[in-house]
Amino acid sequence: MSRDAVKFGRMSKKQREKVEDEVRFHRAQMRAQSDAAAPDSSVFEQQTPSSSDQLQHHYNGGYAYNSEVGSYTPYAYNTTQVTPGSGAGSTMGYELSADYVDSTTAYDPRPSQSMDPLGPDTSTLMTSNQLPTDPAEISELLSKTIADAHNRTCIYSLDQIHQMFKKPQTQHESLSRLLYYKNMAHEELWLECAQKLTTVIQQIIEFAKMVPGFMKLSQDDQIVLLKAGSFELAVIRMSRYLDLTGGPGGTCCVLYGETLLPQDAFFTSDTSEMKLVTCVFEIAKGVAELKLTETELALYSACVLLSPDRPGLRGVAEISRLSQAVLRALKAELDRNHALPIKGDVTVCDALLTKIPQLREVSMLHMEALGRLKRSAPHLEFPALHKELFSVDS
Repeated sequence: MSRDAVKFGRMSKKQREKVEDEVRFHRAQMRAQSDAAAPDSSVFEQQTPSSSDQLQHHYNGGYAYNSEVGSYTPYAYNTTQVTPGSGAGSTMGYELSADYVDSTTAYDPRPSQSMDPLGPDTSTLMTSNQLPTDPAEISELLSKTIADAHNRTCIYSLDQIHQMFKKPQTQHESLSRLLYYKNMAHEELWLECAQKLTTVIQQIIEFAKMVPGFMKLSQDDQIVLLKAGSFELAVIRMSRYLDLTGGPGGTCCVLYGETLLPQDAFFTSDTSEMKLVTCVFEIAKGVAELKLTETELALYSACVLLSPDRPGLRGVAEISRLSQAVLRALKAELDRNHALPIKGDVTVCDALLTKIPQLREVSMLHMEALGRLKRSAPHLEFPALHKELFSVDS
């Protein structure tokens, strides 16, 4: 029996009924949406960058900022995919991304690793006049494309993360690191976490730009989706960095930098901030315990990103179509890898869907806590991208 099943079995009757109600609700939604038109291959048509991506061409070793969320790009803005280490003029042989995914980014945060995690066969999978029409083929291609976007925009692979989990660390080193963060001034801790969060969100923006169909959306809708979903995607990505086997003291810890820290390292005297930290860890741990593959995590991230019910969206129909195509691909992956339910008839897919309202709630907690901090300490200077995404009305 899995740990998830045990955990589910320990719930109170009221808690179980609440989860089961949410599962039934989301299943009904999925059935209704799947009755709509079948996915078509237009999601893979070459995407035209919106005006928010018309950047100056320059190399500055960092990020350019032109006052728009969509204008962040690492290192350079380029119209061709570049294989790291092969010279600036070499184009990448992975035609799937060049043909069907926005090719405005040359981002690879792990230059020592292969740009083609899917293997050499995908480079000749199809050409622009050979788009698939079968829904199963579309889902498979979508899975590979989004998984590739995820792999390129994660600083560390899972293998590297697990190696860092195993890195020897004495009890004295663990305690000194924990005390360092516990003794950090309140405002200093916020700025430290904001900087780390901004780094993750830079990667999330690059991921979004490589999700099929995203760059075809209007600039306004791109920005709405990124502003609403970036913190939620950061929590999902955080699940990769959790050591569920027990870090220092035997508690669940997160790899923060190169140090394993428990959640209380981020606690402050503010009870609402403690609630925020606790909820972030709970959701990230819940995702980690589902043991998703990187492809599944990538597809789930894309589903959360392409939420058509975000307030302020205009192209709702197009975003819904993209969202459903990604959801079908996610369900196909989960059916293949997680055939057995967690408990009763609750599947891994059900568990992921019920976490979506939890992600939204924790995102609201973050905005509320950030708003209180900025009102009490208006002098604090957050990173430019952080300010753009998490603007708070006083």
